[in-house]
Amino acid sequence: MELTERKLKILQQIIGDYVRTAEPVGSRTLSKEFNNAFSPATIRNEMSDLEEMGYLTHPHTSAGRVPSDKAYRWYVNNSMGKVEIPQESQKMIKDTLHSDIDELDKTIQRAADLLSEITNLAAFALSPVQDEDRLKFVDFLPVDEHTVILMTVAESGKSSNDLIHLEQPVSDEVLRVLSKTLTYTYRGRQLTDFLKDNIISEFQDDIAAMSPLARDVMPNFMHTLENLLNVRFYMDGLSNIFDQPEYTDLKRAKNFISLFDNRDELVKTLMDRDNGMVVTIGDENTDEELKDCSLITATYHVNGRFAGKIGVIGPTRMKYDEITSIVQYLTDNLNDAFKIDGGGEDDNNG
Repeated sequence: MELTERKLKILQQIIGDYVRTAEPVGSRTLSKEFNNAFSPATIRNEMSDLEEMGYLTHPHTSAGRVPSDKAYRWYVNNSMGKVEIPQESQKMIKDTLHSDIDELDKTIQRAADLLSEITNLAAFALSPVQDEDRLKFVDFLPVDEHTVILMTVAESGKSSNDLIHLEQPVSDEVLRVLSKTLTYTYRGRQLTDFLKDNIISEFQDDIAAMSPLARDVMPNFMHTLENLLNVRFYMDGLSNIFDQPEYTDLKRAKNFISLFDNRDELVKTLMDRDNGMVVTIGDENTDEELKDCSLITATYHVNGRFAGKIGVIGPTRMKYDEITSIVQYLTDNLNDAFKIDGGGEDDNNG
């Protein structure tokens, strides 16, 4: 069985009607929408074929049909067009994202807020990932005989400080030598290198060779690295989900909310997605909590280099053409806002 031109017209109309109304679509309604070009009986036969092909489902309480995940995938791949964003929304995005861009994290958070407000969906953003960031220097600042501050600074300017309580007192001179030696030896190394076992052992051995601080320093040093590498996750519009008819069912709504109980797992799911504009629909999502949802993500860049992801989560019944156009427009404006003359070249990852 193949998707004939008539089947495609009927399928596209059903998708459009269901996205707009959230109500199963019947043959009589479709016949009227086609100006009676196709009789209700003909449409019922075609709908039956489309259901057999996996493009439609048949709710038990209705004679109408609703699109399946397969139907939405067909629409996204073959029929979705680009939507012109209203001038008011364009102005809001430009004015908001091009102000105070020196405060990167705040700008990313505002982007998530905007995306939620314009799409009326749950929106999120992940702040720059420092996978390529490198160590600039390590410093030990004495507080008293048994306390020092371990300061770790990256080339990006991010820094992290940890208070270390020492079992044995160490002189200021030893701390100065240790700071200079470690900085000289490890400056320029990618921060992620320090998460590898061989580098951890090497770093610990170097500290042990210079002072008895190794046992006290290492756990704190690893903590400072985690802070430097930590991905900031912004979420807005979670309550918007309750405006969607699909989530009037309390069990389904709770299942959606539970997605955000394990923040680390969600962040990992989002960061593991391919770069560029990515749309996953229903069962295409690997997380069980996302099986009833569609997830749209896009990557943004800072000075031409991959920085993070932004996107929306909502029901599979969404206006894919409109939402993807908004996400793309917002991402393009983020890229422009963070573009610095003379910066690095695009890494072609998104």
